Amino acid sequence: MSRIGKKPVPIPAGVTASMEAGTLSVKGPKGVLTMPMSDLISYEMQDDGLMVKPANASKAARAFWGMQRTLVQNLVTGVTEGFTKVLEITGVGYRANSQGKMLKLQLGYSHDVDFAIPEGIEIKTPDNTTVEISGIDKQKVGQVAAEIRRWRKPEPYKGKGIKYRGEYIFRKEGKKK
Repeated sequence: MSRIGKKPVPIPAGVTASMEAGTLSVKGPKGVLTMPMSDLISYEMQDDGLMVKPANASKAARAFWGMQRTLVQNLVTGVTEGFTKVLEITGVGYRANSQGKMLKLQLGYSHDVDFAIPEGIEIKTPDNTTVEISGIDKQKVGQVAAEIRRWRKPEPYKGKGIKYRGEYIFRKEGKKK
């Protein structure tokens, strides 16, 4: 029994949700997000928000229940507040600079890395070692952050690389002399 799934997803003022042709569409001040609705889950609008319930008693429907409710909550949060991931760059000479629709990364390679910023994503560089990725789609924001981080993952000996803000890098000891 899903504890998360039992709670209705509150729809704040200024946000509208509509269900038509197997698609859930949520419209808010930051934009519009859509999600295909699962046949295993039933969605219904109530006074206190959008209720997500399993359509039948099958094991698959119960397994999908909490996840589908969380996906609906992510749609509502995305169109009201948006999502942000912050990357921190550590290393001598490592830096980032956002130029229009490109993010230029200098990560110790013999060439600069040019990362094309996808549609719906905004990247800011408040300083040379911080990259802020924001957008309304949580999955897309996380995917872009992971793709940027993949260029130089943090290494355990000196701690150099690109890490998420708040991520702890377990440091290894060097050779004993």
